[in-house]
Amino acid sequence: MIPIIIAFPKPEQAKSIKSILARGGFPVAAVCTSGAHVLQAAHELGDGIVVCGSRLADMVYHQLYADLPPHFQMLLLASPAVCSQSPGEIRGLSMPLKAQELLETVGQMEEQIVRQKKARRRKPPVRTQEEQRLIDEAKARLMEQKHLPEEEAHRYLQKISMDSGRSLFETAQMVLELELER
Repeated sequence: MIPIIIAFPKPEQAKSIKSILARGGFPVAAVCTSGAHVLQAAHELGDGIVVCGSRLADMVYHQLYADLPPHFQMLLLASPAVCSQSPGEIRGLSMPLKAQELLETVGQMEEQIVRQKKARRRKPPVRTQEEQRLIDEAKARLMEQKHLPEEEAHRYLQKISMDSGRSLFETAQMVLELELER
């Protein structure tokens, strides 16, 4: 589950939101009254959702949002006027709040974060030029020795990599080191 940080200037407001979320099965990682505390918790968590009011002890919601780590989303709980003026990337729910509406919105935000996490994991790793050069060299050696086309040499490296639990770069290094020993 995605961690949630609740941020309101009054602790009693935060406790009532925490209670609703806890009953809905959402984990609350931190309850904060200041933006600085939210940012500290957010940087420790890496990603999640901040549920907050429009003003905290030391900053307003849009200042807080600008300083959050990139994989955090914000749910603003405020008056209809404030919610209508918030930037598009900040979700807003008007007060007074309906518990079911809060739970549904947090659930949707959580699903979106999970999808984004999966998409980030699917991206191939960015390799340095040196790493790519080494992988290409290992493929060339395999092509030469085993008389394989480039595609099959690459698949062969990938299979060894997956079977050994090593990165493609580490596998290429291993293939080249084995060649030096012969």
